[in-house]
Amino acid sequence: MGETTYMEQELRSQPETWRAAAKIGSGDTPLPAAGARVAVVGCGTSWFMAQSYAALRERAGLGVTDAFAASEAFLGEARGYDAVVAITRSGTTTEVLRVLETVRGRIPTVTVLGDPDTPATSLSDETVALPFADERSVVQTRFATSALALLRAHLGEDLAGPVSEAEAALADPLTQEWLDAEQFTFLGTGWTFGLANEAALKMREASQSWTESYPAMEYRHGPIAIAAPGRVTWLFGAAPEGLEGEVAATGAQFVCHDRDPLADLVLVHRVALERARVRGLDPDSPRSLTRSVMLDG
Repeated sequence: MGETTYMEQELRSQPETWRAAAKIGSGDTPLPAAGARVAVVGCGTSWFMAQSYAALRERAGLGVTDAFAASEAFLGEARGYDAVVAITRSGTTTEVLRVLETVRGRIPTVTVLGDPDTPATSLSDETVALPFADERSVVQTRFATSALALLRAHLGEDLAGPVSEAEAALADPLTQEWLDAEQFTFLGTGWTFGLANEAALKMREASQSWTESYPAMEYRHGPIAIAAPGRVTWLFGAAPEGLEGEVAATGAQFVCHDRDPLADLVLVHRVALERARVRGLDPDSPRSLTRSVMLDG
């Protein structure tokens, strides 16, 4: 183990922050009610959490829910959204603020954020603040997963099981194959596709690793060509029939755990951190990245 980083402290606090977020989510919140037509926006990690929330909300039959990168959000009147949910750790990301400004007075907005003392608060009709999940590391871990825990609880899910499984994931041994792997591909289906995108992003940010992500059923439509010995294909959730055998035939390692997929993302956080350490990198200050993207003009 190397020197303790903010990333390590924050990723290890996730069971605690999930409990706190789930308590808020299961109570009285301004998040959209059942039947509302909802657009969810975010950037980077927050966009991937938006993808997961949108899939979960639709699967639960609670209303049409679309996830957009904030810079590519289609929020015109023709789409008929009843609410916009924005997710932002910093509350200062330019593209999210622009969305909130654009729809102000036309579509009700609620923002899930880590720092309430930021411009996003004044631009939003409502906010749900998770200051206990805010972070000092540039590489996001607990805010994103706590935001999704909040949203899952609001959808009626019981997070007790996922919290326990996250605690177990924090104690799991890390295999040397994961630390040495040349390349990772992360896969998911439905709501776990957002987690696969996020897992790949964490590996890139923290350890400058070569990573890709795809819907699990799309993997055999070309991307499996990259699978080879010394590489890893990691699936969140249940495996489509035959996929494990096809990956094994390439010589790549197939990883699929029988636990809540959000808890499995915690294990990926740990792998990303240790790979950063092996490479002598500082995951709290990754190359070319800042805590928030604030654009001029």
